[in-house]
Amino acid sequence: MRQVGVMMTQEPEDDMTPDNLADNSVTDSPSNTADETEAQAPEFSDDAPGFDMLADADSDNQTAPENAGGGSYRVLARKYRPRNFDDLIGQEAMVQTLTNAFDSGRIAHGFMLTGVRGVGKTTTARILARALNYQTETVSAPSMALSEDGVHCAAIMDGSHVDVIEMDAASRTGIGDIREIIDNVRYTPSAARFKVYIIDEVHMLSKAAFNGLLKTLEEPPEHVKFIFATTEIRQVPVTVLSRCQRFDLRRLTSDDTQSLLARTCKAENAGLPDAALKLIARAADGSARDALSLLDRALAHIDPQGNSDVDEATMRALLGLADRGRIFDLFDLIMGGKVSDALAEFEAQYVMGADPAVMLADMAELTHWLTRLKFVPAAQEDIAFSAQLRERGVAAAEALSTRILSRVWQVLLVGADEVARAGNARAAAEMVLIRLAHLADMPTPEELIKQYDAAPASAPAAAQNSAPSGASSGRAPSASGPVGNAPISGASASTSASVVPNQISDAAPHQASPQALVLQNFQALVDLASEKRDIGLKHALENGVHLVGFEAALGTRAGRIELRLADGQENIAQDLTRKLREWTGQSWVISLSQEAGAETIGALKKSSAERREESALKDPFVQAALAAFPKAEIVSISEFDVALEQSGDIGTDEAGDIAIDEDNNSDENDA
Repeated sequence: MRQVGVMMTQEPEDDMTPDNLADNSVTDSPSNTADETEAQAPEFSDDAPGFDMLADADSDNQTAPENAGGGSYRVLARKYRPRNFDDLIGQEAMVQTLTNAFDSGRIAHGFMLTGVRGVGKTTTARILARALNYQTETVSAPSMALSEDGVHCAAIMDGSHVDVIEMDAASRTGIGDIREIIDNVRYTPSAARFKVYIIDEVHMLSKAAFNGLLKTLEEPPEHVKFIFATTEIRQVPVTVLSRCQRFDLRRLTSDDTQSLLARTCKAENAGLPDAALKLIARAADGSARDALSLLDRALAHIDPQGNSDVDEATMRALLGLADRGRIFDLFDLIMGGKVSDALAEFEAQYVMGADPAVMLADMAELTHWLTRLKFVPAAQEDIAFSAQLRERGVAAAEALSTRILSRVWQVLLVGADEVARAGNARAAAEMVLIRLAHLADMPTPEELIKQYDAAPASAPAAAQNSAPSGASSGRAPSASGPVGNAPISGASASTSASVVPNQISDAAPHQASPQALVLQNFQALVDLASEKRDIGLKHALENGVHLVGFEAALGTRAGRIELRLADGQENIAQDLTRKLREWTGQSWVISLSQEAGAETIGALKKSSAERREESALKDPFVQAALAAFPKAEIVSISEFDVALEQSGDIGTDEAGDIAIDEDNNSDENDA
């Protein structure tokens, strides 16, 4: 890695980072020499640690109107960058750990700094490099007390020290860049105590680069220290993490951020109301850099002549919070099921330049806030919403149930993905709004259960007595059978005919139409699928599902079937619901369960046949027949008593007890 020697200047506050070289290059002209001589950088006093340093600013960074056009203005996020550990905000745990480590001499050779954007990872890395190389006339050892500038402090904080090498892993990701580090670590520092490598966004390194760094990171020379910074700690290999001392820099609290903003305003001789500072603190979301950048924008909005000010309303407009009222209007229209008005409001906001994806995101944020209002009383004080919107929010939270808000949240999350992937974001967003409007007036599960319980329970016996004797059903399993009725809410099992036409009578005025069919049990459903010649559904019902519960449809009350899918069986719930409504003229609710349920009909038939065959093999007549015909096989078994009632001849396959196939040629023999 190329090492650059830098000549020290008399202005330690000058920023010599690469992104500021262009600004500093103008000082080489003769016209600026006198100004440079007169402008002296302020010195930090020993009794002014922490935020007191905010009152000091370089003369070339004054914000007075007369310097507004000088072109040398430095943004607040860089101007008030922390220079020692006392300036760090909200990182007390890390500072305490490092202080104890320095005092006891337990200084690690590798440090991993992680956290969200703008909490000070790179700044902390520079301060740590400064502490490692701290040297004054009285201090010649690593120290955490950095109130006084040392020999190397200014160059390290400017990023221009020859022995503190900063590398951006986002742009230098390959093994070749790491090889330069490996080749250079053998050389001792030129001026400082330690040679410090600061690698920012280390998670961007390639796999080969990480692997090449492992050995050096595990056993570096005594004069080398590594400091890594990343926002994506999960993308850093665990082999690297295990070789470093990790520190998680936490987000700034709202109070910490507001305190930082207030002190910065005081240092800049600018006055902003507390309400505006609270809005900035909330919008920053725990990031000090974001907070100072937003403050920069707010201060730039102030008229240089002092004729205008930044109040709460102005700050809302600057932060893009002024249109939350219209988002709330759109939300109210959708919850009211007013599709036409909702689409008109969406169209109006779209014409004004609103992004459909952002509108859905704002609605999702509003939904989240309304849900919090139901459980967190402090959410009523959310300053992101005006006082009027907070009153509307409280009323909306009381009117909407948690289940409705959860359903809206889920639809908006799915809709956001659809809008992101759609070729026409506007059309996709409109479809999401239409879907939401139709879901808004759908009954909740609790309401469905109440309707179900309140429905008139017409007697099953009436339907059974009205069944014609010629109803096609086959033999229905008994209630005690494992695949018979399994009532969900106490409905009694039925052993009547499987499919029964539902007759309308005066006693049951709310029953289905005369053509509706009543399925009394699960076997009736299988028989109905067979009658409709739906072989695929019949096979799935017999072999692919375990019955957990069955309740027949009575009157206007929907039938309910609860199933567990067997391994490898596709979900048939939607197809079965549609076909049952088609075939029976009644509503059915098909739900999937995780309960074991009964055995499949196919498994029961198979086990029953196996038991009958095993019993038949023990019969002496069958044994005698098999002995007389060694190559014979049992091909079918029928009930002996039933066969005698049907026919006096037991030598036929239809009426016989056991049919035996000899020589596998389908020749049936009587037992």
